Amino acid sequence: MNPPLGKVLMGIGGMLVLVGLIVYFFHDKLGWIGRLPGDVRLERENFRLYMPLATCLLLTVLINLILWLLKRFF
Repeated sequence: MNPPLGKVLMGIGGMLVLVGLIVYFFHDKLGWIGRLPGDVRLERENFRLYMPLATCLLLTVLINLILWLLKRFF
């Protein structure tokens, strides 16, 4: 039996609020996010390009691991 869509959306919203609070209060300790060796940063006089490739890859792996664990145990 699948949970109702409302409960799923409330769960996702709660997780987003939790992640937002963690980033807000611990941004000093999370300074390495966005500054990994695979992140591309180009800065010119009138141009700035930032592509956080390694950070996105790391976050994708972590999110997939969390979702896999939740699916396996719940």
